[in-house]
Amino acid sequence: MFVCAYALTTFLNQTILPHLSQNYWLLCAGLFSFLAGFTATLLTFMLSTLLHITMLHKFEMHLWLFAGIIGILSYAVVFLLYRFACIRYEKESQRTLLIQSRLKSLERQLNPHFLFNALNSISELLHENPTKAEDALLELSHFLRSNMKELSLITLAEELENAKRYITLENIRFDGKINLSVSLDASLHNERIPKFSIQLLVENAIKHGFENKVLHINIEAYKDNTLHLVVENDGKVMQTPHFGIGLQNLQERLELLSHGTLHLKALQPPTFEIILGASE
Repeated sequence: MFVCAYALTTFLNQTILPHLSQNYWLLCAGLFSFLAGFTATLLTFMLSTLLHITMLHKFEMHLWLFAGIIGILSYAVVFLLYRFACIRYEKESQRTLLIQSRLKSLERQLNPHFLFNALNSISELLHENPTKAEDALLELSHFLRSNMKELSLITLAEELENAKRYITLENIRFDGKINLSVSLDASLHNERIPKFSIQLLVENAIKHGFENKVLHINIEAYKDNTLHLVVENDGKVMQTPHFGIGLQNLQERLELLSHGTLHLKALQPPTFEIILGASE
């Protein structure tokens, strides 16, 4: 039966279905699944006769009936497998849609969080230094333009560029007191990571670590079995290991997009580590 099913399925897929409307594919599949059992029964009888193998008398007397019954059974098995595959496909589709919906929700929570901080910085400059305010608006425009693509994953090089633009924007407000250093191998530039992951940790470092003096932010990336992204700053010591809304959102996006995790490695100096691909 396996040989017949394989032969008939191959013939159906390569010869008939390519020239047939999709409306008739299911009907043809049902017919050929019946023929697989029916034909296998007849061939088994013929082979047994040639090899002089004794078969049940009732089977020999009602060969066509038994062939039809086995054909129906093979059709039933295929139909059950088909329904199982459909149900599994529907569940996977629903799960994919749910994940996409959740990701969009998390990104909508993240983007206004960044925009509020950026616009707040610009609003403080409007009366103090209109020229700096104009520069800040231009820098914000460049940042938003680079992130208009609806991509949840971007390259590490693109994400670092986002972080640098963000710091450039914030340095207009903080008089250049935020210093960024990056340490990674050039071979990692094309690694794909969730958008706004490093940028959010940089934003968090400035928001909670800046003390009206030069703030050094160090970004390190390396790869063993997983990709590690470490963001450290020498600012204000963290008082609690609990994540706020922004970091919780980042944690969820890392899990959904890259089987990733976010860890707080140290309270002093404040150090966060993203590990991507830990479950693969």
